[in-house]
Amino acid sequence: MSAIEDLKTTMARLRAPDGCPWDREQTHATLVRCLIDEVSELIDTIDRGDYPHMREELGDVLIQVVFHAQIARERGEFDFEDVARDINDKLVRRHPHVFGTGKLETSAEVITEWERIKATEKKHGPAPNAAALFKELPPRLPALMFAEAVWKQIEKKQLPADEAVDVAQVRALGAQLDEATLGRMLFELTAAARAKGLDPEGALRLHATKVMRDVGQAAAPAESRAGL
Repeated sequence: MSAIEDLKTTMARLRAPDGCPWDREQTHATLVRCLIDEVSELIDTIDRGDYPHMREELGDVLIQVVFHAQIARERGEFDFEDVARDINDKLVRRHPHVFGTGKLETSAEVITEWERIKATEKKHGPAPNAAALFKELPPRLPALMFAEAVWKQIEKKQLPADEAVDVAQVRALGAQLDEATLGRMLFELTAAARAKGLDPEGALRLHATKVMRDVGQAAAPAESRAGL
């Protein structure tokens, strides 16, 4: 068998009635923290350029995928083959410039085409809200990534953010930043929050949510606001 088949067989054995008590008790929900931890450890190896350990951490992330797929298979929902088939089909579908007759020359063109194709795919999940200013974001997205995604949408759609964000200050500050300076400032803010007994993750998430709300209100048609 291939290594992936060996891994699937091992996971099925661990989940069997006479398998491992801990593995048998796990659910999709109980494995969430494990997935976050394993991804975080993988990111750490990438940040450090520690490629020998990256191989190990990639395996730890892979087993999470296999674990969830095994649980789903037992419930008659889907299996690992379905997961692999879906993502392979998506990659082929979203790269017509590679697997089709189209031709794209730059990464920017690729991203634009990817988003265009993605917008036409209504296969899974609830139908998107066409009136929504901000695209649906993962509810457990880390606060920094969440804030970045909110600002990305504001810039991309040219939303009115002046009343929610000091845009001039943002641009002036951005002109002064490099990666090292940004890292130092974020660390110092986090340390200061810790010293003050504040939760920087929660504070940023709440503020980013407030920005979304304020920008949404500012972008609403005047007649809609008048009717509130």
